[in-house]
Formats: sequence, C-alpha cells, structure tokens
Amino acid sequence: MKVLQVNKLYYPHIGGVEKVVQELAEGLAEEAEVRVLACQPKGIGKREVINGIPVYKPGSLGTYWSMPVSPSFPRLLHKQLGWADLAHFHFPFPLGDLSYLLVKRRVKVKTVLTWHSDIVKQKSFLRLYEPFLYKFLDAVDQIILTSPAPLENSRFLKNYRDKCKIIPLGIRNFWFEAAGESEEAVQLPCDKTILFVGRLCYYKGVEYLLEAMQDVSANLVIIGNGELREELEEKAKRLGISERTFFLGFRSDEELRYWYHRADVFALPSVEPSEAFALVQAEAMAAGTPVVNTNLPTGVPFVSLHNETGLTVEPRKSQQLAEALNTILNNPSLAASFGEKAKERAKSLFSVEQMLQSTLSLYKELIEDA
Repeated sequence: MKVLQVNKLYYPHIGGVEKVVQELAEGLAEEAEVRVLACQPKGIGKREVINGIPVYKPGSLGTYWSMPVSPSFPRLLHKQLGWADLAHFHFPFPLGDLSYLLVKRRVKVKTVLTWHSDIVKQKSFLRLYEPFLYKFLDAVDQIILTSPAPLENSRFLKNYRDKCKIIPLGIRNFWFEAAGESEEAVQLPCDKTILFVGRLCYYKGVEYLLEAMQDVSANLVIIGNGELREELEEKAKRLGISERTFFLGFRSDEELRYWYHRADVFALPSVEPSEAFALVQAEAMAAGTPVVNTNLPTGVPFVSLHNETGLTVEPRKSQQLAEALNTILNNPSLAASFGEKAKERAKSLFSVEQMLQSTLSLYKELIEDA
C-alpha cells in the first residue's frame, strides 16, 4: 500500500497539524510505503528524507493568509498521486484542495481528509473559496474528525455525516513516563506552578491568562514562541506579575515533559475555534496534571472534560479562569482526582497506537473496496 500524506508544511516546521502528519507518516511506515508532500515555507523546493520518510517540498513565494503560495504544487501533487494508492489530505489547506480538483480526473486514487478545523480567520478568502471546498468534500472518499465537535458545529460538514469517522489524535508513551530534573529549570518563587504550552498567537488567549494571574498566587511558566511574545511580556510587567511569570521560549520534548510533570495545573485559555483539539492538553493529562481549558465549539472541551479531568470556563473570561485555577490549586484532593482521571483518559483515548491502527484500518477498507 502506497500512501501520500498531503499538508501545507512539514517538519522541521513546528505546529499541531504538522506534528500529527509526522506521527502518521513515521508510525505507518512499517505497514505501508509512505511519502509526504508539503510546501517550503519560502524558497526553492527540495526533496529530503526525514526519519526514513521521503518528503517532497515544492518551492513557495512565501506564506499569505496562513497558506504557502506554491505555483509548482499542483504539478507535484499530480505526479505523486500517480504513484499513490491513497492520498491523505489535512485541512485547512486550500492549495491542496484546489490542486486536487485540478488533477483528479487524471488520477485514480482513494482519498482521505482529516478535518482539523474550520477556516476561521480568513473570512474574505473563505467566501471566494467556499464553492470549491464543497466540491472537494464531494470528491473525497472519507473524512476523519478528531472529535465529535465538528459534526455539531461546522456548517460545512452537515451534509457529509455519512462520510465522517471520528479518530482522536494520539500521543506517544513518552509523555506518560516520569521526567528527571531539568538542568535548565528556573528557580520558581512560589510553591505552585501553572503551565501554558503553545504558540504565542492571537487565538491562544494568553493575555487573559496573564490577567487571571493577578488573582492567583502561583508561578506561570509559558513555553512557546510567537509574534505576540514581546507584547505579552510587556503586559506581564504592567500587571505586576513579571517576577513570577517565566517566558521560556521553545523547549525540547525532554524538558517539556519535565514541566508537564512538575506543573500543578495546565492552562489552555484559547479564545478562537482555530484551537481545534490542542494535543498539548493530552500530553499534560498523560503526566497526571489537571487542565483548565475553555468552552470552544471544537474538540478542546472533548479532550479534557469539565469536572472530570479539570475545569472548563468560557473564553475571554479572566475572572472565571482565575477562579478555576484557584479551585484546583487550593483543593489538593480535587486536584489529585482530576489528575488521576486525566491520566486514565489520556491512556484510554489518546494513544498514538490507537490513532495509527484506526487510520490504517480505514486505509485498508477504502483500498479493498476500490
């Protein structure tokens, strides 16, 4: 079985979807011959082998409206579809969808689409693109959802329920294992620690977490970089919490695991549906850390359940966020119960082995029905 994974970017670019595509490509390599087609963020194209996976990266003129502009992508897609038995697209990636519509009459290949999230920010572009999106949804053979939320909340999928199958994203066993002391760990002034992990961008809602911290007696450790970092650091100073707020930037998986296990609470204050699943929640849960997340119309509150593995608050409500964090920090027995159930849920529902096996079974069913 020859499988082509299609996404806008790939490792070493860091992002939630890119991480999933890499797990699928490398995890399925023992059962199938796998290739990846993804764009260069900017610059000339190249072919490389990453952890044993052939990766084809057509050149691009740069990224606009969150999408690489790659004139050579349709040609390369056509060539790779001629090789593949099955192509697995990852949405949102309009260039991939439009390219497939251009070449599909000239290829015979089964198609799977993982719907990671709706297009949220680029609304003017979406009005132009929407007719083509429906044509693409008509054309694909199967749609994978990572949680039940899109079936209820995405207007684009309401007529495609019979094509949809839920396969939650998975994490490696690595995250469940205890972590040793980190040499880079800062000396924290408070007894309790709240952890945030993610890109510092518009939909993560970190500004509301900073506001909440005015009423929470704890350290705040922020791991991740992004365009808002400088602005958020300035906000922490204005709020008078900079002495217990630590912006650590990018950290290796090994050190990140240390922080997941060290934290008393993991905070995910996201404010927009662009936050479709937040796999970092599952990684924190694997460490037995309770979660405070937000009630978005996506998979976010599906990953960590309110009053079971943590607490869920409304987006953009700093006071609610502070109250939830304090509830967990000030109630050790509740925190322990949430943490234990969080670890159980991560192990039973969000293992990478389950994700790979379910995806492989779907591939085989489609190819056998051809």
